[in-house]
Amino acid sequence: MYRVLRKYAHLYGMFIKNCLIAQMEFRGNFMMSLLVESVYLLAKLLYVLVVFRTDLHVDGIPPEGLLLFIGMHTVVTGMYVGLFFTNFTKIPEYIKDGSLDLMLTKPVSLQFMASLRYVDLALPIPDILVGLVMIGIGWHAMDIPLTLLQLAGFMLLLFVSVVITYCLMIIPALLSFRFVQTGSASEIAHSAWDANNFPMAIYPTWVRRIGTFIIPLFLITNFGPMFLLGQLGWLYTGLALVGSLIFFTAIRVFWKQAVKGYSSASS
Repeated sequence: MYRVLRKYAHLYGMFIKNCLIAQMEFRGNFMMSLLVESVYLLAKLLYVLVVFRTDLHVDGIPPEGLLLFIGMHTVVTGMYVGLFFTNFTKIPEYIKDGSLDLMLTKPVSLQFMASLRYVDLALPIPDILVGLVMIGIGWHAMDIPLTLLQLAGFMLLLFVSVVITYCLMIIPALLSFRFVQTGSASEIAHSAWDANNFPMAIYPTWVRRIGTFIIPLFLITNFGPMFLLGQLGWLYTGLALVGSLIFFTAIRVFWKQAVKGYSSASS
């Protein structure tokens, strides 16, 4: 197991290195990506300003506490854009033009190659940096102790958020094995993503249950801040970790089933 993990870690490091070299060949595009994402992020910061100007409270959480949720959403958005977005949009293209045929011949996991091959090193920088700053400000303003235990719990739930993000956002790509056009499914997924930057307490109970136990979208943004605010204990943190790993296992099974039904371009 250790040798396999080491092999894939080395391969992923090569992916990052090659992507960095490719992006540095066109530094103008790299800087433009930074600028575009920074402008988008500025619009979100104006939204944060409105939250503070109106002294918005959600379920007893003041604006400083809401920064934890907005910052968590911003950080995970950066990770999604940097690690997964490009890959997920390319999977339907691989299926249509037959590029997946070549990947099938590689002596590594097809899912690994198809879903993690490209890493965008420009777009996530503003989101991750600003998101971490918002989390830091909220952490300090809410007088949350900065202990190793608190930090470990938050980092664990950040890992859970990334795993669930991968699992949820790859579903439209999985549908492309069976359906030609999956753009509508992707639009629905991204719309739901944008609606998840606030505490789930703003939604009715039945929506919260669906978003926690059936389609665990709320775990991405909510569980980390809730842990810091003392609203989530270690038991539910552990259950969230187990649930994310079960979800990933299910996606792995769905991927294998989808590939079994794949008709290559040469067949």
